[in-house]
Amino acid sequence: MQRATSLERRVDALAHRVLRDAPANGIRAGLIEFAVFILKQAWACVFGAALLVVIVAARLWYPDDAPLARNDAMTIAAVLIQVAMLAFRLESGRELWVIVLFHITGTVMELFKTDVGSWAYAADGVLRIGGVPLFSGFMYAAVGSYMVRVYRLFDLGFTRYPRRWMTAILAAAIYLNFFTHHWWWDARWVLLAGVVLLWLPTVMHARVWRRTIRLPLLLVFAGVALFIYLAENIGTWAGAWAYPDQAGGWQPVSLSKLTSWFLLMIISVVLVAWVYPPQVPAAVLRSEPVDDRRRVRP
Repeated sequence: MQRATSLERRVDALAHRVLRDAPANGIRAGLIEFAVFILKQAWACVFGAALLVVIVAARLWYPDDAPLARNDAMTIAAVLIQVAMLAFRLESGRELWVIVLFHITGTVMELFKTDVGSWAYAADGVLRIGGVPLFSGFMYAAVGSYMVRVYRLFDLGFTRYPRRWMTAILAAAIYLNFFTHHWWWDARWVLLAGVVLLWLPTVMHARVWRRTIRLPLLLVFAGVALFIYLAENIGTWAGAWAYPDQAGGWQPVSLSKLTSWFLLMIISVVLVAWVYPPQVPAAVLRSEPVDDRRRVRP
């Protein structure tokens, strides 16, 4: 496992001792690979899962008459989760910087979106900036945490990854469109077309245990966006925030939000790519002509 933390190296060594006598072929081997895949995904999601548990628990059990406002309690809990991630070596200091960047970019967008009425938070608590409670930034940080952790847990490699400067320009345009579409033309469909053109040839290589799976990267983007959309439905049900059409009572988040999360995924991927530059798997490099053996696409 590349760039693993000290705790993850110990867990990885234990897992290899447990699985070393497992069969390499057959149905049982396939089930083991699937189980390892699920466990790695769960391990990568630990920040977001813990934060979602806090949000749901606050909805179900936090008393309305508590001296500490619910939003403030969730903010303090989110800070403690982040501290624990570092203290227990679930994240490295290098990864913390990209997670902080997720936090900042997300909070800036939250300030604008709540001001124009795209969604709203409860007005309680003092740990807030304007109408935005500080725990909201940690929801974006949870996405960043998943992205950087899944990158190393699966030793991700990529073939035909687009030039990073091109992806950075597109990501900046996507981020800008989240603001400008409120008073100008919404360019999301043009931006989606740009995403397809850039990443359509890209294949992701993810090492599970003995096997490496290969998936079109656009399909991976769509899968993660769907997962975040489902988590968003849980968050709005728990009352962490609400969209205008949920003011009279909870209802599922509009499916149109899937495109928003898909585009937000692109911003996330581009941010992580500047910390962990996309690399071609070594096995692929050995099979390519010398002229094509570029490990990093600048």
